Amino acid sequence: MLSLENINLELEVEERRVPILHDINLQLEAGKMYALTGPNGSGKSSVARVAMGIYKQTAGKVIYNGEEISDWSISERARRGIGYAFQHPPRFKGMLVKDMLELAMKYADSANCQVLRDIGLCPDDYIERALDNSLSGGEIKRIEIATLLAQDPKVRIFDEPEAGIDLWSFEQLIDVIGSSHREDATTVIISHQEKILNMVDEIVLIKDGTVSMRGDRKTIWPQIKESAECSCRNDCRLEGEIYADCPR
Repeated sequence: MLSLENINLELEVEERRVPILHDINLQLEAGKMYALTGPNGSGKSSVARVAMGIYKQTAGKVIYNGEEISDWSISERARRGIGYAFQHPPRFKGMLVKDMLELAMKYADSANCQVLRDIGLCPDDYIERALDNSLSGGEIKRIEIATLLAQDPKVRIFDEPEAGIDLWSFEQLIDVIGSSHREDATTVIISHQEKILNMVDEIVLIKDGTVSMRGDRKTIWPQIKESAECSCRNDCRLEGEIYADCPR
């Protein structure tokens, strides 16, 4: 369904060009769930942003259903069935939750407030709320995921959906993502979470801007754990996030 062919990416950082991705080749099939994992700064989110059109690759092609889409805008990709949920969703002053859901529904056959219930928010409490600083980080993250579910795209990309989510909501989130996956859709989840890595069909390890390993989760996950520099994200001194698989 979606292919990245020989993708290279350079970004301008402090007035100099910095190489981010090197010869990325990925074929993502319909009906499968994939996890992109790897060290911080390895290029996981950059791969997803190239697929969504947020970043324009320096070289290579993005192919969707046999058609090259490298020059398609973000909105065109969304209209054609590619959806993206940010790790840190933007806030929109003056826009209501219902406005965001209605915008997402433009690209779906049908949707309603059930998506808010699915991710643990009462529609009566949130549908008229503004997408501004009155919402907590966890609330805005769940609304972002609800928006993607309302859009119902053929390719769904979740960038660290567990970030900023409490443990109870995280368990519910796993159920929602898993149950909403369809045989005609492709789901891509960027995550370090062991529970997420254990629910997908394939794991792709991104390291130093390249695909370091890829394969069935039962084969790849033990290799990743054995070679990991830290046993969980807390060991890597990231703060402010709860990870269910971290030892206490």
